[in-house]
Amino acid sequence: MAVVREVKAVKMFMGKLECGADLLEEITRICVDKGIHLGRVEALGAVKKARLGYYNQKEREYHFYELDQTLEITNLVGNVSIKDGAPIVHAHVTFSDKDGHAYGGHLAPGTIVFACEVIIQVLDGSKFERGLDQETGLPLWNMNE
Repeated sequence: MAVVREVKAVKMFMGKLECGADLLEEITRICVDKGIHLGRVEALGAVKKARLGYYNQKEREYHFYELDQTLEITNLVGNVSIKDGAPIVHAHVTFSDKDGHAYGGHLAPGTIVFACEVIIQVLDGSKFERGLDQETGLPLWNMNE
């Protein structure tokens, strides 16, 4: 059975990321600097190159791949929660190339911004903290607290 909690939107931050910044690290830095521990993230724009991950369920580990080309960010969606006492951004992203081919997966460090507009919605509610989920091997939200 699904376990859900009620949260309330309290404010939003909108902005532009710096050209040359690491996409995931820059969004995470904003969350740390603004004290955001619970939230929702979305973004669009373009990158100089990308690094994405795919979780192999059988091996229970991430496999990463790089796209060393310019790409459009057609969709980035994610959330902000706590892992090891600090804010962590978990995001998935879809990119498209010059021919309209799409690539997607788990956003990983090493994705370099060309231009990016980001929205971070700050939520208020009980703490969502990540811990190792024994069933999947992933750092998922511990909903038993």
